Amino acid sequence: MDHSRAPLLEALADYHRLGRYGFTPPGHRQGRGTDERVLDVIGRDAFGSDVLATAGLDDRLSRNGYLARAEALMADAVRAETAFFSTCGSSLSVKAAMMAVAGGRDGLLVARDSHKSIVAGLIFSGVQPHWITPRWDAARHFSHPPSPQQVRQAWEEHPDASGALIVSPSPYGTCADIAAIAEICHARGKPLIVDEAWGAHLPFHEGLPTWAMDAGADVCVVSVHKMGAGFEQGSVFHVQGDLVDSIRLSECADLLMTTSPNVLIYAAMDGWRRQMVEHGHELLGEALRIAKDARRQLAEIPGIAVLEEELLGVEASHDLDRLQVLMDISDTGANGYQAADWLREHRRLDVGLADHRRLLATLSLGDDKGTIDTLVDGITAWRDQLTEPAPARIALPSPGDLQLDTVMLPRDAFFGPVETVPAQDAVGRIAAEHLTPYPPGIPVILPGEVINGAVVDYLRTGLDAGMNVPDATDPRVRTIRVVART
Repeated sequence: MDHSRAPLLEALADYHRLGRYGFTPPGHRQGRGTDERVLDVIGRDAFGSDVLATAGLDDRLSRNGYLARAEALMADAVRAETAFFSTCGSSLSVKAAMMAVAGGRDGLLVARDSHKSIVAGLIFSGVQPHWITPRWDAARHFSHPPSPQQVRQAWEEHPDASGALIVSPSPYGTCADIAAIAEICHARGKPLIVDEAWGAHLPFHEGLPTWAMDAGADVCVVSVHKMGAGFEQGSVFHVQGDLVDSIRLSECADLLMTTSPNVLIYAAMDGWRRQMVEHGHELLGEALRIAKDARRQLAEIPGIAVLEEELLGVEASHDLDRLQVLMDISDTGANGYQAADWLREHRRLDVGLADHRRLLATLSLGDDKGTIDTLVDGITAWRDQLTEPAPARIALPSPGDLQLDTVMLPRDAFFGPVETVPAQDAVGRIAAEHLTPYPPGIPVILPGEVINGAVVDYLRTGLDAGMNVPDATDPRVRTIRVVART
């Protein structure tokens, strides 16, 4: 295939060249009707390229096939059989994959370290989750993706499940052994879905963890905006093999997808694919070199431990995306929430993730020596000024305390009769909402799980220390929604 072409970008260029005009949405008419104050901030060009996808960029019957051709090029670029574009983020893509594999059937094996979008998929679809417990580093209070043995055990306990869903890489950059897990699933004739939202770049350099399609996954969901060069909400799901009905997958996506996809998001994904095929290996190679240098410099700052080998091994993760620079700052006496707030306020720097003892700097092909110097200088300055009192104590639960019992379908608990009770009275009750420290966006409590006191204490003390729990009905978790007693 001719990867020098970018069908969607070329169509958008032609749209401008021909001076097309539509008496259709969007109503701003390529920015003509937009307030100048808005244009001054967002830019006239952005509005000029925000056009209707069908009966706009393409004709009313999509006879030019711009999107279809762009999707075919994407699939070819990453060695998948089929690719579908989504402008609703991987949150939509993973829901479509779950519904296509397990909708109306016998449940799904799901890694318990899944993003809240997967929980939303369980609530929408009514699929019964059979949880796969992640591996746990109790000393660092850190979860690793499930091992192949844990997946095998889950299949032995739930042989009628329709498939398995694994998250890899995690938001921290840690990766599961996808090849071994896929082999275990395929030996049972069952598909493997990989939520690889953080791995859109993986197919384009051998120094990165193995791309899920190359490792044998049947469906793989990626977010181009996370580690690629697309706009927010740009996502692609890839399919291969005959264990997942690609027509059913497309139909499930159509059920969830907007009928007004954003052409800017489509075109940026198309252009990113071309860039990766033509220059990706070189760009990512340089990004990895820069990341290695950043790791070295950051590790020289007193009290900063840059995690790498500690994250790998038989009882840890199978691989690591080294563009995700994870720093344990617990030896400084501060927590990640404090550090992140200081960096934003005093150095105008935002980090990818902060938790009770870590900061994560997500690097990409857009970084260079200048941005790394800014990062290192910022972390150094934060460390040098550190005279704040010790952060509030967080009551960290044990791995066992984090494994809550699921006694109802998430959908039934969420949509059934509920009541709001004081947090301390929620202990022993069935949750009707999900409570999700964010980032990384992995729920601690899910609808249908029995709440225990250790997790409530963790959330309450975590909030006092700076944790963010944006999904909670009560942002301070003074109250929790639970299933009403009948």
